[in-house]
Amino acid sequence: MDVRRRPVKPLISAKSAAGELLKPHKFQNHSSSSPRASDALPLPLYLTNGVFFTLFFSVMYFLLHRWREKIRNSTPLHVVTLSELAALASLIASVIYLLGFFGVGFVQSFVIRTSSEHWDVEDENMGDFILEEDSRRGPCSASTTIGCAVPMVPLPPKVAVEEVEKVAAATAQSSVEDEEIIKSVVAGTTTSYSLESKLGDCKRAAAIRRQALQRLTGKSLSGLPLDGFDYESILGQCCEMPVGYVQIPVGIAGPLLLDGIEYSVPMATTEGCLVASTNRGCKAIYVSGGATSVLLRDGMTRAPVVRFGTAKRAGELKHFLENPLNFETLSVVFNKSSRFARLQKIQCAIAGKNLYIRFNCSTGDAMGMNMVSKGVQNVLDFLESDFPDMDVIGISGNFCSDKKPAAVNWIEGRGKSVVCEAIIKEEVVKKVLKTNVAALVELNMLKNLTGSAMAGALGGFNSHASNIVSAVYIATGQDPAQNVESSHCITMIEAVNDGKDLHISVSMPSIEVGTVGGGTQLASQSACLNLLGVKGARKESPGSNSRLLATIVAGSVLAGELSVMSAIAAGHLVNSHMKYNRSSKDVTKVPPS
Repeated sequence: MDVRRRPVKPLISAKSAAGELLKPHKFQNHSSSSPRASDALPLPLYLTNGVFFTLFFSVMYFLLHRWREKIRNSTPLHVVTLSELAALASLIASVIYLLGFFGVGFVQSFVIRTSSEHWDVEDENMGDFILEEDSRRGPCSASTTIGCAVPMVPLPPKVAVEEVEKVAAATAQSSVEDEEIIKSVVAGTTTSYSLESKLGDCKRAAAIRRQALQRLTGKSLSGLPLDGFDYESILGQCCEMPVGYVQIPVGIAGPLLLDGIEYSVPMATTEGCLVASTNRGCKAIYVSGGATSVLLRDGMTRAPVVRFGTAKRAGELKHFLENPLNFETLSVVFNKSSRFARLQKIQCAIAGKNLYIRFNCSTGDAMGMNMVSKGVQNVLDFLESDFPDMDVIGISGNFCSDKKPAAVNWIEGRGKSVVCEAIIKEEVVKKVLKTNVAALVELNMLKNLTGSAMAGALGGFNSHASNIVSAVYIATGQDPAQNVESSHCITMIEAVNDGKDLHISVSMPSIEVGTVGGGTQLASQSACLNLLGVKGARKESPGSNSRLLATIVAGSVLAGELSVMSAIAAGHLVNSHMKYNRSSKDVTKVPPS
């Protein structure tokens, strides 16, 4: 077939019968006298290259081996033997050859490419002509080009150049379009929350929203990272209208020996000493034989509030819901919301003519708030046939109770209810924790029990359980706001074995965790769950991963309580925080601003 080309000047000429290609005529005089790589040895080029490569690596190995021996024997490196001198000479010769071989090849290819571009520019105004098939050119076909008086050499392809130009043009066009969109967002003609759906590019939407925000507020977001995050992964489920992401360091405490298994616990925090202190608690537990845990309950709750015309009518629904004869029917209606949701209990409370209905159900490996809400909605829809006068005020009436300290969670539990305990040996208390058993027992009684009672604490009979819960929650993609009820904890410490050893336990009635859904599927959080061996759902035993995660949280709290209580008892708390949680800068020497 015919191909349309521009006329091209001859770029090569015949040099010998062997048909060796030369450079373009402009540079022939220079290249014809230049030494070739094969001139170094009277051998074929590939053998010459092999000799010098082998020489280079052999000499390098010899010299490195000799220098290592000198360092071991404390011999000065500048003391050189005859064999080392010969090796250095061989090394220099091989380096010169290799540099010459690769350097000359690079320069030649650069000169040819540059000259070709020059000739192309010179000829670009000449008319086109038809380059016919090789068979139509007789002896000057592609296979016999070297022997022709006017050889036809195709120009280097311009695909790469054209692609670069296209990319540059597209980038420029995109920048213009982005600027117009930013202006429209600032002007209010385009809504910020609709950028993802309009652009179809989540990262671009975040970048445009970020620029618009900076212009609207006049404040810089230069310290907030934008690149390096998968914005597609959070669309419609984790965060709306993103403009970047916050970096939180993740430390590892452990190994935590819990129920005979070791766990490396990831903790995302910006508080100094927290990981180190928890790690010390893990060490004390480990050398004492480990901790054990028991899971008492597993059920997420949701409590809608409904209203009737009279308190009597509200009482009738309460009796209907709490009647065991109706529970099976209600369970079928509730459970159809999910293949993992299983209704466990319904508990009601009346305030006048208002009824609060607390549904409790298992939710597999999910934390389960959405799952239980769907089941509750199914039951409310079902009840409307028998109680048409029921007015649903809200799907949640705070009798659940979610993300708030509440006695109902402290007493009845929510999520996973876990108790974790360990016996710490006397020598471990002294050597690792730097205190004694009697001091820890007394401090726990006066601080965690009496002091919290004096403060009117609700579920806060501990030293700093929320510290560990929050750090593990953020690292593993849990809802950090549920730290409120998940940190309900009572720490008990007493002397055992005739007062020699220490028994410590934490009772946590409402640990709300999941290993699927929400933030658990993000890359960083998923990696932390994988580290603990609880990533995703376990098909053969639904719910076992989330229950295991709850026991790990409780075990980590146990380690944290043990360590910080020991630091307080020994009087080390302030010193350690000043050392690890504060800047060492002397503020008295900082000039006033």
